[in-house]
Amino acid sequence: MTALVLSFTLGLGLASMRGGALKEVANDFQVIIVQLINRVILPFLPIYIFGIFLNMAHTGEVYSILIVFIKIIGIIFSLHIFLLIFQYSVAALFVKRNPLKLLARMMPAYFTALGTQSSAATIPVTLEQTKKNGVSADIAGFVIPLCATIHLSGSTLKIVACALALMIMQGMPYDFYLFAGFILMLGITMVAAPGVPGGAIMAALGILQSMLGFGEAEQALMIALYIAMDSFGTACNVTGDGAIALVIDKITHKENYMK
Repeated sequence: MTALVLSFTLGLGLASMRGGALKEVANDFQVIIVQLINRVILPFLPIYIFGIFLNMAHTGEVYSILIVFIKIIGIIFSLHIFLLIFQYSVAALFVKRNPLKLLARMMPAYFTALGTQSSAATIPVTLEQTKKNGVSADIAGFVIPLCATIHLSGSTLKIVACALALMIMQGMPYDFYLFAGFILMLGITMVAAPGVPGGAIMAALGILQSMLGFGEAEQALMIALYIAMDSFGTACNVTGDGAIALVIDKITHKENYMK
């Protein structure tokens, strides 16, 4: 919690600065962290997870856990589809158009994200398809890059569902208030998550440990589950960006018309 508050305080302070050496240092440090995750942490994650599964195989738990994993993946994929339909249904209420047609036009961005596993790398495709949905170029050019950084609804949904499933499977105590606080903190944390494959779950490990009491084994299972579905979460994120752009575009044009 202290680290999160400190990071946001520093971030807001640096954002208010127009320049200076401190801001350059912060930008360089961001590059270092992203490179550290890409080149050091992520390449060794499979070995770490493999070791955890070897230990589970030794204790005879691996088969039952894999069966649960398959069920969790199916449920989360269904939740992603429901989330996208909900987002575009809300957007359709604003723009008075068919939500399924709006969603269908974003499928190139969805399938591109399945391959890239990166919201940032998919920006050109997301931007192009958003414009085809009728969003003005200036609004799309602002909303899509911004949402690629801060809008991680698919990743957030995936982490919450995986965490709840693991707690039920491990017999850990949970309740509504615990998860309400966890979801609130996770939403804030996701804003600061690095835009690299696996960046969201790495950013969430701290609150998984501090708020839900996850140990090393549970964290390794969370990483394994997340990485297995990382492309679907990213695809949900970038496709949902198009719905947000539709709403922002409609509200902005309405305000300009009233002026």
